[in-house]
Amino acid sequence: MNLIIDVGNTFVKLAVFEGDNIVCKKSIELKFILKHIDLLKKEYKSIKKAIISSVGKLKTADVDYIKKSFDLVHLDSETKLPFINCYETPKTLGLDRIALVCAAIQQFPKSNVLVIDAGTCITYDFVTSNNNYLGGAISPGMRMRYQSLHSFTANLPMLESEIPKSIVGNSTNNSIHSGVIFGILNEIDGVICQYKEKYKDLTVILTGGDANFLSKQLKSSIFANSNFLLEGLNYIIQINSNE
Repeated sequence: MNLIIDVGNTFVKLAVFEGDNIVCKKSIELKFILKHIDLLKKEYKSIKKAIISSVGKLKTADVDYIKKSFDLVHLDSETKLPFINCYETPKTLGLDRIALVCAAIQQFPKSNVLVIDAGTCITYDFVTSNNNYLGGAISPGMRMRYQSLHSFTANLPMLESEIPKSIVGNSTNNSIHSGVIFGILNEIDGVICQYKEKYKDLTVILTGGDANFLSKQLKSSIFANSNFLLEGLNYIIQINSNE
């Protein structure tokens, strides 16, 4: 069994894998990380290996504690990966984007794959059928767009995301929803179309916190998978295993 530790700014995603299957998944506050890892150790005594994404956000003592308990992979730009990184600044490539590309290669071998992660930012990552990672794009995510309209103007309200009833907003609130949501949907569909013009037989994956909200509204054919990043981190453990 493998333990996945994906560290965000405030929350940590923990997942236990048996082979390629998730048997447990939880999101906890960063300050409670060791407590919950100890609970998982007791519940799943077969956990032998672990991976930490975003190690720099953990205290050194916490990392050392985890390392004593498991055969630990520190994910960084030097970690063994299943793709050729053609990014001009490989050391600046986000660990989440690395994990997503690894999942794409494992689950869609010998395919041109575009992975779209709709979270705080919307990231686009493209890997070719011969495992060359070429890069992608980064744009503001849904929450960031709502927040920016509120923060950088005097009178626009802060709204919760909502699918607009019409492209024509007949009130300030409806106009904001139309601008944000249809803006994102048209952006994603447009990016997919541009990739398809250049790369035939394209497979598109949509993941991230807003994936379920957006997936039913998109015109393009996609695979929605909310666990894609965790699955990519688990695959990195597998390819860095000594066994």
